[in-house]
This record gives sequence, C-alpha cells and structure tokens, in this order.
Amino acid sequence: MYQHIFHLIHSLSGPEDVVLKVLYCGVDHTDLHQMRGELMPINYPLVPGHEVVGEVVEVGSEVNKFKLGDKVGVGCLVSSCGKCLSCNSNNEQYCNQRVFTYGAVNKDGTPTHGGFSSAMVVHQKFVVQIPEKLAPEQAAPLLCAGVTAYSPLKQFNNSDKAIKAGILGLGGVGHLAVLIAKAMGHHVTVISSSEKKKVEALEHLHADAFLVSSNAAEMEGAAASLDYILDTVPAFHSLEPYISLLKAGGKLIFVGVSTKPLHFNNDELILGNKSLTGSFIGSMEETQEILDFWAEKGLSTMIEVVKMDYINKAFERLERNDVRYRFVLEVAGSNLE
Repeated sequence: MYQHIFHLIHSLSGPEDVVLKVLYCGVDHTDLHQMRGELMPINYPLVPGHEVVGEVVEVGSEVNKFKLGDKVGVGCLVSSCGKCLSCNSNNEQYCNQRVFTYGAVNKDGTPTHGGFSSAMVVHQKFVVQIPEKLAPEQAAPLLCAGVTAYSPLKQFNNSDKAIKAGILGLGGVGHLAVLIAKAMGHHVTVISSSEKKKVEALEHLHADAFLVSSNAAEMEGAAASLDYILDTVPAFHSLEPYISLLKAGGKLIFVGVSTKPLHFNNDELILGNKSLTGSFIGSMEETQEILDFWAEKGLSTMIEVVKMDYINKAFERLERNDVRYRFVLEVAGSNLE
C-alpha cells in the first residue's frame, strides 16, 4: 500500500518538494475546532493533523536541506507568498496568503490534507529536521503546541533580570510552556481554576508556585507580581483577574483561541502600562529552534501514544481534558486500510 501511495505522490511533487512517510502525528484542540468549522469555513472531507513527524522517502531535484531517511517534521503551515514583509522577515505565519497544513487550498487549487494520513508532500521550506537525540513521537507536539509556547517566550530568554512568569492553563500547550519557561530560567507560577493539577504542576513539571484563580485571597496576594502571563486557555474566560496579576509594564499573551469574545475593562491597562497581545504559532525558524532547544535541554513531552483506531475516543477525552497532556497518533503502526 505504501509503495503505491508514494509513487502517486511522487508523480505530483515539484523540484523543491519532500515526500515523507508519516510516522506520528499529534492531536490538539484545533483539530476539534476545525472539524466542527468553528474557526473558519471548512470544505469536507477533512484530513486533520498539523504536528506531523515522518521519514523522507523521496526528494525533488532541487531539495538541498534533506536526504532520504531523514526524520523530519511538518507543522501548521505548508506555504506562504514568500514575498511580503512577514515572509521576508522570517515570520511567514503572519503572511496573509499563508496556507494551513489542512483544511486550506494550495496555490494550484487543490485542498491541503494533514498528518492523519500515510504520506505527505511538502515544500522543503516548510519542513524541519528532527534532531537525532529527539524521539520522533516526542517531537510531534513541539511542531504546534511547542512552538506556540516557545515563540512568545523567546523574547524573555536570556534576560538580564529575573523573570516571573505565569502560565494560565495546564493542557497541551500549557505543560510545554512550563517546561520551556523553566528551562529559560524563569520563576514559573501555574494558574488554574482549581487545585486539581497542583501536584502535577509542582512535583512533575517543577513549577515554582501554583495559584488557584477561584481563590480570591490567593489572587489578591499575587497581585502585581508577574512580568508576563501566557494565556493558553482555548475557551471563554474572564480576563480582569489575570490582568491584576501583572506588574507595571506586564504582558498578557494569548495563544489559546476562544470561540467567544473575551471582555475586559481597560483601566488597569492604562494605569499600569500593561498590554494584551497575541502570538500565532511560530515561524519555521522558531520551529527548528524549539526542536533543537528541546534536544539540547534534554526535555520530555508528556504524551499518550495511540493508534488510529482510537482517534474518536481520543477526541472525546481531549474535549473533557482527559489526557496527560497530548495524544500522539502512531500513524505508521496503525492499520489504515
């Protein structure tokens, strides 16, 4: 089956394209939103998956970054215009003509399909190298969730002052953000709505502090204490309690997408020179950086590896946050017929 698919894909590939056999693919909340058409109009059938790790099986005649047998990754994008200010500054994720890995349309008019499949063909610019020290299944969550946390935190790396960080939400992105911030030397406070994940945060992820947002006394005691908060919550939530935790000049950075508008009063922003900002995944350069950073620091993602026949159950569990902390599909080891 694989030989037939690879032959067909190779016949459709270009001189700078990389053909890869999919080994693993991460599963995240975006896949749920996309399947339901909550983020953008979707043309079905839809093949999700944008945390793709594979093995190179064919390369185009002009590919110079990869060779046969390389372990590689594909994240959230497979194309951009290549000409705009964003593209020319290595921020192709902000290109207005970016093409998402699935649920979008290629420049030639064909639909894009993601990593819940046996093989993919991708332009070499949108492929990254998996470090030899990093197991392929460990790498998968870094290609979306990992770079989503790393890109905004990078601005605080190598700071000449002690950084006090807040991570709001301890899910797929949140747990990686804690590990990244700690590896950068930040003092990390995990903020959650209950004490349910306190032991996990402090003993397993080695956060420095845990703050229960529903505890008014704890929140008051932590007022004006954080340089930044990375908001990873992919649902509606009040913002004002978290804005109050920021120091003067602090930043509340959104990486979780709410399907409903978020509301706040702007007085604390004005009086405290505080800012709300967003960050969207990361560039291809930053995607390679987080993989190298992860391998260099010897970090481990907390994943549950499942086969394709478990995917519907995985989505059910993901929706109720019943996973520690990321599902990864073992695509190559699954029966896809």
